Amino acid sequence: MFALLGVHLAGMGVFLAVPVLAPAIAIEAGIPAALAGVHTALVYAGALVSGPLAGAFIRRYGGIRVLQAGLAFCGLAVAISALAHPVALVASAFACGLGHGPVTPAGSHLLAQKAPANRRSLIFSLKQCGVPAGAMLIAAVTPVIAQAYGWRAGILAVAGLLVVAAVVLQPLRGPLDAERDRTARLGNLRAAWGAALGSLAILREVPVLRRLTVMSALYGVSQFCFSSFFVVFQVEALGVPLTEAGFRLALAQAAGMVGRVGWGLLADRTGARPVLTGLGLATAVAGLALLLAGPGWPGVFVTLAGMAMGATAIGWNGVFLAETARLAPHGQVGATTAAAGFVFGACMLVGPPTFSALVQASGGYSLGFGLCAMTALVGAVLVHGGRAVAKT
Repeated sequence: MFALLGVHLAGMGVFLAVPVLAPAIAIEAGIPAALAGVHTALVYAGALVSGPLAGAFIRRYGGIRVLQAGLAFCGLAVAISALAHPVALVASAFACGLGHGPVTPAGSHLLAQKAPANRRSLIFSLKQCGVPAGAMLIAAVTPVIAQAYGWRAGILAVAGLLVVAAVVLQPLRGPLDAERDRTARLGNLRAAWGAALGSLAILREVPVLRRLTVMSALYGVSQFCFSSFFVVFQVEALGVPLTEAGFRLALAQAAGMVGRVGWGLLADRTGARPVLTGLGLATAVAGLALLLAGPGWPGVFVTLAGMAMGATAIGWNGVFLAETARLAPHGQVGATTAAAGFVFGACMLVGPPTFSALVQASGGYSLGFGLCAMTALVGAVLVHGGRAVAKT
């Protein structure tokens, strides 16, 4: 579990390194910093291509080897963005997605074999703490490195972290990949996509999983729009220095890390549905607070609003993944997680770019944070309306 936590910690570099440093990169690349949402969408576009291959790769090579390959590939992909050309930034983001696509299914595959049922939400939440922990590290450290040595040094530091994380996993390869099938065929991308689309049938057959998956996509819009734009919003709209804005995002991610553990504990006691509903409502409130934030706001209020967003908009994932694993048909945890990830990724192709478009059209960030509040509210209503289902 701790190894997987580290994987997610390092893996967040593919999503946040460029958005956090966007104000500095944009000056050299000659593009608006608010296009950070397009970067997020491109990462998810790459993940949608490679994600369907996750099941075949896991069967053939094992979960640990898939994680290692993904992290190493992401390290090289992140480094490409140091070229600062718009084409390089696009290629880097898409390649990062290709490397990251199989990471979550591989992690869920490994944990589902080991997690006891009465602690599943907590264990998945602890593993998912690597996401806000990694985001906290990226947000706090890369602006400091950029200020001291230039933004390229920050990018290359993230690339190095990804490669080191891949190497550190090697001792676990033998015991955790022992059941891999060396004779399993990988097939081709068309067949893999066919299998991925076929796994969507699980969502059609299990209505509660369908509602849960759509909720996750809506919550994901709030999560990734906030993570991608909170720093840029502070720098451009509030006049906050990059290092301070990054530190505030780090505090928000820290709140998300604490939230993931706390919500996991609570969900194990009360069930997932009330926890997920409450988190959506709280995210909507926090999004409205950021919608109202302006240059006249005291820094502590902006920080607290960001931390509220972090604790809620970033804190739901572990509970969701554990509930997905609980409700998945027997032996299909990986396929169900991949199906949910496919829907999630498809929505990420639309959500963050929509935020960027709202910023470009309105000249401000209020409409964008309004989008975060709206998607969270709709997701809360959707999951609240579903029936609790016991696993058979």
